[in-house]
Amino acid sequence: MFIGIGTVVNVATVLVGSGIGVVAGSRLPERTTRLVTQVLGLVTLVIGAQSVAAGLSGALADAVGGSAGLLIVLGSLLVGGIVGSGVRVEERLDAAAAWLQGRFRRGAPANGSGRFAEAAVTATLVFCVGPMAILGSLSDGLGHGARMLIVKAVMDGFASIAFAASLGIGVAASVVPLAAYQGSLTLAGWAVGAFLSTAQVDALSATGGVILLGLGIRLIGLARVRVGDLLPALVVAPVLVWLVALAR
Repeated sequence: MFIGIGTVVNVATVLVGSGIGVVAGSRLPERTTRLVTQVLGLVTLVIGAQSVAAGLSGALADAVGGSAGLLIVLGSLLVGGIVGSGVRVEERLDAAAAWLQGRFRRGAPANGSGRFAEAAVTATLVFCVGPMAILGSLSDGLGHGARMLIVKAVMDGFASIAFAASLGIGVAASVVPLAAYQGSLTLAGWAVGAFLSTAQVDALSATGGVILLGLGIRLIGLARVRVGDLLPALVVAPVLVWLVALAR
């Protein structure tokens, strides 16, 4: 085993799962694929709620004060959302996904680009936003093993089958940001060690959990929450914890 093996396995399971999903998807009626997407949305809501509950932990309360943890999550989402909307993160993700479509499907008609982009963005958010991606990558980089990322890889593999069956081959494009995101965190863990405190990781996880709740709402079709624009909140959360803890 080597440092980074967790991300390599994760990329492989998503690619294999996407291929299986595309093949199976052609044999599934639309009502079935729509139901699969809604089920994934419900599961995403559960995972998001668990992440929020786990993130608002004792370590975060000790660092910033009893009730300040939730305020930090709220502040992170507000600041991150304003920044993300200002720089149009979701639009840029859509544009990047459309560019990837051109790379993967040269000469294909452009009328499927929206579906491809939706698949790539949705899968990227599901696979990248969450405590397992962050903590697993850091653990792998620190040399503590890739067990958490291997578990995540299995989960992502099954999820990619369902996503690709309903959304198409665009799900496979999510391996590019997935590899970059988890690979960067793994390298950061290897280079600088435990650079985030437990409280900062908890705040980040709780913030990511709220973003997952928004994604779940989007997947089941209740509202189109612009979750891509909320991604900068994941950077804001650890900074706010540091500032609040410094001021105490």
